Amino acid sequence: MNFEARGHKAGSQLGADVPAVFGFGDDLGPCKVIHIHEEAVGLHAVLVVDNVAAGSAIGGLRMAHDVTTKECFRLARAMTLKNAAAGLAHGGAKSVIKADPKTADRERLVRAFACAIRGVEDYIPGPDMGTDEMCMGWIRDEIGRAVGLPKSIGGIPLDELGATGWGLYHAIKVALPKVGCDLAGARVVIQGFGAVGYHAARFLAQGGAKIIAASDSRGAIANAAGIDVDALHKHKETGAGVASFAGGKALDSDALIDIACEIWVPAARPDVITEHNVERLQAKLQQAEGLIEVQKKLSVLLGLK
Repeated sequence: MNFEARGHKAGSQLGADVPAVFGFGDDLGPCKVIHIHEEAVGLHAVLVVDNVAAGSAIGGLRMAHDVTTKECFRLARAMTLKNAAAGLAHGGAKSVIKADPKTADRERLVRAFACAIRGVEDYIPGPDMGTDEMCMGWIRDEIGRAVGLPKSIGGIPLDELGATGWGLYHAIKVALPKVGCDLAGARVVIQGFGAVGYHAARFLAQGGAKIIAASDSRGAIANAAGIDVDALHKHKETGAGVASFAGGKALDSDALIDIACEIWVPAARPDVITEHNVERLQAKLQQAEGLIEVQKKLSVLLGLK
């Protein structure tokens, strides 16, 4: 494993994870862990190139205020496994920028990140939570390599089409017979009604499921009769939060875990289900959109429910 710190003040921000970095290594990787600090632009980032045995590594660039090196590694490992399972000639990687995408100067940070990874030629960035096709266009403009590009320069509009939500929808369809459920009439809770959660809810509703609760970072709503997914999406597009939508009863976000349903979808940050709250979960299927696997102890607890 190759660990490298680039820029300034390697012990600050994400660099606080440095002592734990060497605990990630195993037979698969990671082959590179790079911490990037550019104080002049306020950039604090991590790139983990996990494995390149199958080819150059592909993985998204995530932006969030609470990302860590450990999260980045777990995402990178999941990309290694996912790309291998799909038979792609690519390894796995992931990168994270510690910033709030709603308030940060995304273009300044993303372009600075791209310049910092110019020489890491075995990594190809893609969009992830907090970034989008436009961000990939900025990266391509700087270093000439990125996937998930804007439609205007030949890319496929993944967010517009709801590609991740579409994949999540099909994963749920495959899993439902294993827990003795049909999609038609199934009650669904969406934790994280954002780019992924909205499209997952839309496809599930079109398939006959009933969305009975949803949340975002500002609150939640529930409606046992079903939530109008498109109306909630239009409400969100005005800048309002889920909790102020008139089509449901406002709840605290944490209350979603207590709602009885057939399908519970965590479509926001990882690790919202933990060994401390899993016993409250009243669902037959918990289907995550994120690539991070649940921890072993939690997997056992979920299996016992």
